[in-house]
Amino acid sequence: MMECIFCNTEELEIILESQFSFAIFDKYPVNKGHLLIIPKRHFSSFFELSKEEMNDIYDLINQGKEKLDKLYSPDGYNIGVNVGETAGQTIMHLHIHIIPRYKGDIENPRGGIRKLMPNLVPYDG
Repeated sequence: MMECIFCNTEELEIILESQFSFAIFDKYPVNKGHLLIIPKRHFSSFFELSKEEMNDIYDLINQGKEKLDKLYSPDGYNIGVNVGETAGQTIMHLHIHIIPRYKGDIENPRGGIRKLMPNLVPYDG
């Protein structure tokens, strides 16, 4: 069995942390400031979150937004989760993407995540 890269926190540069979760910058960012919120407990699906973990992650998402607002002053955000291989999940440890958006980062942002930077970011994960 392959070791989980999100469980091996010694290898990660954690920028925010709470009781049940932590935040790191994405190794393959879609946009400047792309953040991942990751529960400390190992499980793959968003639907396995306990209420306690959900509340904790919600608070950390808001702390992450505040940090990104200060660091990068984005004009908007996309927040997303891939659940299962069919949905594009490649690391089977739940992680929530917070993707800062900037005016002009794509020509027409209408439709949000459906059009977010198609084929611009090589991903080897």
